[in-house]
Amino acid sequence: MTDFRVSRRDLLGMAGSFAVLAASGGLARPALARAVPANLTPQDEADLKRIQDYLNGITTMRAKFQQYSERGGIAFGNIYLKRPGFIRIEYEPPSPMLIVSDSVSLHYYDPELDQINRVPVSSSPLWFLLRDDVELGGDVTVTAFKRSPAAFELTIRQTDDAEEGKVVLELGDRPLELRQWTVIDQKNEQVRVGLFEAQFGMDLDQQLFRVPKKK
Repeated sequence: MTDFRVSRRDLLGMAGSFAVLAASGGLARPALARAVPANLTPQDEADLKRIQDYLNGITTMRAKFQQYSERGGIAFGNIYLKRPGFIRIEYEPPSPMLIVSDSVSLHYYDPELDQINRVPVSSSPLWFLLRDDVELGGDVTVTAFKRSPAAFELTIRQTDDAEEGKVVLELGDRPLELRQWTVIDQKNEQVRVGLFEAQFGMDLDQQLFRVPKKK
C-alpha cells in the first residue's frame, strides 16, 4: 500500500534547501569542489540559450504540483512564483506545511508544531530560478544536458560547491514549458516535483508572499 504521508524533511526538500537537509542529517561539510561543465555541442548551447531566455520570461507562475519522495511519500499542493525572489508553496492535507519566500529568506511554517524555520533564499539551489536574471552559468553550472523528442533535461550544480547537491530540470519543447524538477542532496536522496495546470503571466497578490506567523 502506498504511503501518502511525507516527512518534514521531504517537505523541506520541496524548496531545495540543501542547507537545511545537510543540517538535519548531521553531515560533515565536504571539501569544496568546483562543478565540471557538460561537454556541449553548438546545438546544445543554442538550446540552453533558448531555455535561459524562456526562464527569464517567466514573471509569475501559478500551478498545482505533485511531490514524490524516493521513500514512497507523496504530497500535493499549489505553488505560486513571482520573480524576482518570491515563492509560496501550500500543501494539501494531511501535509500542513507552508513555505514562503519574501525574497530574503525562506520561511518554513509547520502549524502542527507552530514552528517557523528560516534560511537565506540564496542557500537554495533553486534560487537561480527566482533571481532577477536567470543565468545558466556563472555561479551555477550545467553539468549534464540531455535531449529527447520534444523535451530537455539539464542538471545544475553550484559552480563553487559541486558536492552541495544538484537540481535536475525537465522541460518540454515546442513550446518550451517547465514540467518538473528533482532535488538531489549530498546523500543522493531525491525529491521530485511535477507541475500541472501551470499558468503564467497573471497578476499575483503580494499578500500571498507575506511571512507566516505563529499562532
